Amino acid sequence: MRLGFIGLGQMGAPMATHLAGWPGGLLVHDIRAEACAPVVEKGARAVPDPLEIMAEADLIEVMVLDDEQVRQVVRAGLPAARAGTVIAVHSTIAPSTAEELAAEAEPYGVHVVDAPVSGGFMGAHQGRLAVFVGGPQQAVERCEEPFGRWAELVLHVGPAGAGTRAKLARNLLHFASFAAAAEAQRLAESCGISLKALARAVKHSDAITGGPGAIMLRKTTGPVTPDDPWYDILLHVRTLGEKDLTLALELARARGVETPLAALALERLADELGVPHERSHE
Repeated sequence: MRLGFIGLGQMGAPMATHLAGWPGGLLVHDIRAEACAPVVEKGARAVPDPLEIMAEADLIEVMVLDDEQVRQVVRAGLPAARAGTVIAVHSTIAPSTAEELAAEAEPYGVHVVDAPVSGGFMGAHQGRLAVFVGGPQQAVERCEEPFGRWAELVLHVGPAGAGTRAKLARNLLHFASFAAAAEAQRLAESCGISLKALARAVKHSDAITGGPGAIMLRKTTGPVTPDDPWYDILLHVRTLGEKDLTLALELARARGVETPLAALALERLADELGVPHERSHE
């Protein structure tokens, strides 16, 4: 199987570098010719026209800027691609874009899978990314070994579009936590606590506990029943969380620091954990 990689930016370049030396060969393209040089040094072959990759490669990985660039690359390449070719889109795009392109590729006998990645620049360099893949089983199976060169975790999450939906859910947590981190920093700063020290503690403890992922234990977001093995664990989390959030909010009020996300977290924690408080049926 010959591989192709289109788009050698901050994420694409290290991902493609892990694929250099692939037994069937690796073709690469970027609109900036100089971006290809480091990957070529590792054994890839640069081509000036992405259509050449579409015509020659069996699996083409695409990591370009946005939906419009993804559409341009895929639509231009479909007539050149051979039946059985797999095009894997790593860019984070709209789920509908992935579904549209998969449908457009079907008459050509080409599979388009959406395969956005998580783990950032460092994960790409270390070959430790996670990738959410949406597409038909046979196409995903062809991707698994190449993806394994730059990913530690390859997850087939459903049909075309599902990979992007999973990535968006993951990033909702990621960026919402950034806003919560800002509240925590303001509270610490108001108390004269070193923000660097707080950051070190967060990174250290989350590396041990797993951070928010540690409580993502249920198969469904519905309430947990008392006979569920996770019930007592989540009940314990609720008790600790409500206590600590209450104390943090009291401190914030005393320091004059606004913490609306923390207040909302206290209000909704029990329900979101699946262990709501009993309510009156008046």
